[in-house]
Amino acid sequence: MKKITLLFILILFKVTSGRAQNKPLIDVEKQFSIAAKQYEGMLATHKDLTQFPQSTKKNGEADNRTSDWWCSGFFGGSLWYLYEYTGAEKWKTAADRWTRALDKEKYNTRTHDLGFMLYCSYGNGYRITQNNEYIEPMVTGANSLSTRFDPAYGLIKSWDKHADCEYPVIIDNMMNLEFLCWAAKQTKDKKLRDIAIKHADNTLKHHFRKDYSSFHVVCYLPGTKVFRKKTHQGAADSSAWARGQAWAMYGYALMYRETKDKKYLKQAEGIASFIINHPNMPEDKVPYWDFNAPNIPNEERDASAAAVFASAFLEMSTFSKKNQKLYFKTAEDMLVSLSSPVYTAKIGENNNFILKHSVGHKPGNSEIDTPLVYADYYYLEALLRYKKLTVQ
Repeated sequence: MKKITLLFILILFKVTSGRAQNKPLIDVEKQFSIAAKQYEGMLATHKDLTQFPQSTKKNGEADNRTSDWWCSGFFGGSLWYLYEYTGAEKWKTAADRWTRALDKEKYNTRTHDLGFMLYCSYGNGYRITQNNEYIEPMVTGANSLSTRFDPAYGLIKSWDKHADCEYPVIIDNMMNLEFLCWAAKQTKDKKLRDIAIKHADNTLKHHFRKDYSSFHVVCYLPGTKVFRKKTHQGAADSSAWARGQAWAMYGYALMYRETKDKKYLKQAEGIASFIINHPNMPEDKVPYWDFNAPNIPNEERDASAAAVFASAFLEMSTFSKKNQKLYFKTAEDMLVSLSSPVYTAKIGENNNFILKHSVGHKPGNSEIDTPLVYADYYYLEALLRYKKLTVQ
């Protein structure tokens, strides 16, 4: 009896001490309360379902986009996250309205971003509510996305035209593969899954340097031959554009989740090591917009990259036993910073976006040190993942 009691005490100590390691440093309830107040303001100022919140213009006015813009699904997705956390019907109603406003984009074959547009909106809606009305737009949209895959090149074409590139592929495209994997499972259409895997494999072969950093744009010729490797939104062709590294790490983490192919986890872990150990990573773990930007430390930070990184690191902490604590701590440090007044806006300010200090396209003089709708989306996603991994 004494042995059993002692064993129970040891087990209890081990379990409780393990939980203590995940004692939360972020007040998720407080941050969602701030987010809710901000997005109440956003809904009040956005009555037109054709004008999707995007950012803030240089003159301080709200910057909106139409449904065919690549970011159009993030607002509805954030509303779904607010509903998931709060359970309040008003968020479900708003999320449904802004999700259905994207319906026509299921036929859009001119963009590779249908995962962002349809899966972040309809996908979250279906995951949370199991509303079967959300299935058809996603299945149709996934098939529209699949038309951009050309077997002669072995990848999904990103842009129809880009300088002298015949077939440009950007690292961002990794984020849309989850959408194809979902549709393949839903329809039992192996072709969609095969496209996702082929794209991931060829991107792995050609998009990365030896240190696991990623090029932004790779231009291809038939036969999956590389014509040119360059940047569009980064500081230089040879630099590591911060959000591009985040797309890459998140993308290979999700491909490991979908396939359990260890080469994808190895790739994600290699990217993670590059990020965590980079000498230009600031102390607060919110990266500069490019890890090789020429005027560091006098360069803008990118909260959107930190939000994507944080969400990805949290998921990876559930995959990697060896690096579980490191990945969790890195994500937590990023979220602590993003949840501070330095990056979280005061209620009623920032055009009702949650986060400040993101960078969209600095070389194009666009969206510099400004809120961005996808920064909010991945921040809320990361908070939800954090909550599930901590004792709240």
